[in-house]
Amino acid sequence: MLHPMVQVSRRHVLYIPGFDPVPPRAYRERYRREIAAQARLSGFEVANGKGPRGARFGWHVDTVMEGAEVATDLEVLYWADIVRKGMAAGIGATYLQLARTAWTYIGSGALFRLMRLRKGPVIAALYPVVVLLGQAALAAAIWYLGYFAFHAGSERLLDLILGEALLQPMFGLRGWFGLLVVGPACAWLFLRWCARRDHLYAWYLMKDYAFSSSLNGAYPPEQEARMRDFADRIAEVLQGDVDEVLVVGHSSGAYIAISVLADLIRAGRVPADGPVLSLLTLGHVVPMVSFLPEATRLRADLAFLSVQDVPWVDVTAPGDGCAFALCDPVAVSGVAPEGKKWPLVISAAFTQTLSPERQKALKWHLFELHFQYLNAFDNLPDAPDAYDYFRITAGPLTLADRYATRAPSRSRIEAPVNRFTDIAA
Repeated sequence: MLHPMVQVSRRHVLYIPGFDPVPPRAYRERYRREIAAQARLSGFEVANGKGPRGARFGWHVDTVMEGAEVATDLEVLYWADIVRKGMAAGIGATYLQLARTAWTYIGSGALFRLMRLRKGPVIAALYPVVVLLGQAALAAAIWYLGYFAFHAGSERLLDLILGEALLQPMFGLRGWFGLLVVGPACAWLFLRWCARRDHLYAWYLMKDYAFSSSLNGAYPPEQEARMRDFADRIAEVLQGDVDEVLVVGHSSGAYIAISVLADLIRAGRVPADGPVLSLLTLGHVVPMVSFLPEATRLRADLAFLSVQDVPWVDVTAPGDGCAFALCDPVAVSGVAPEGKKWPLVISAAFTQTLSPERQKALKWHLFELHFQYLNAFDNLPDAPDAYDYFRITAGPLTLADRYATRAPSRSRIEAPVNRFTDIAA
């Protein structure tokens, strides 16, 4: 049974990042910077404080917003160490990941079904493949140029030192040395530079998709173990003296949050007389995993959570090319059960909530657009149910109450195009 309307004076927010190697303090600094910017734009008060007790990576804010004082503890549920381990693959291993990941999506037919939802995230998935193959082609050219330069230069040098009579017997050895040692070294140095600099984010994205699809949609053991830790921490917070416990999952963190909450509810670890438990998912990429053949666990969690009395709001925006914008993650995965309640699918509507100047500044910054859900909006409409990350996380209404009268987006996509719809028992 859903809780009646609750005026929130204390809230605890637990944020689950996507596949991101940055330390949790980067999220803390982003939040503090952006809530200060939103406070200036929207006219509320905010002050920073110390992190909550028991939080490994946390901080605190006090706000006076919408006529009420609210104290909010926030923390990041950490899995960046697993991400960094997943990104540690060398050059050769990364190209093997490319081949395996491409086969996973093409061989299963998932790629073609994903394209029927949104082309943006599929293009984002194909982008690193194209870039890495292009860099491999350049590396091959550099291989030849390195060999050619060594061959020509060494021939002139040896001719000067040893004379033409002694040069001919060494020609074969020198040629093979250039072809098999000097050329490959030049190519490897070029690819190493590309991987380390990664100005185009292609290597990062390749490793992201490779990690998510490594077991054909099943969660890797180390991720399952960390999710159990997340569940333990959320269960601990649910025993605290707060009005709302809000779990936020961003990007890949959205499907992690879904599975963690499903585990908590199944295990009976959500107290009936405790704080309101709410779920906010932002910029989700759920179909990239749920459309794979072995994602039975995730599909079961999607179906289960969609009928629970835990308010779940899903926010995306068509302007975010890295997310499956306005795609209902339960419905498109083909597992919507009878009596489905959630999620409420709404749009962050970047074209309306950001000024033309801000939209222009972000136009080619695709990753920052993917993080805009966590940022200030400089053109928010004067409506209490407009998407505003800081009213949700630091305002006086629970997630359910804030969106109690909000209708789902008319442009949402609910077509069940997934080929694989079996779920874990």
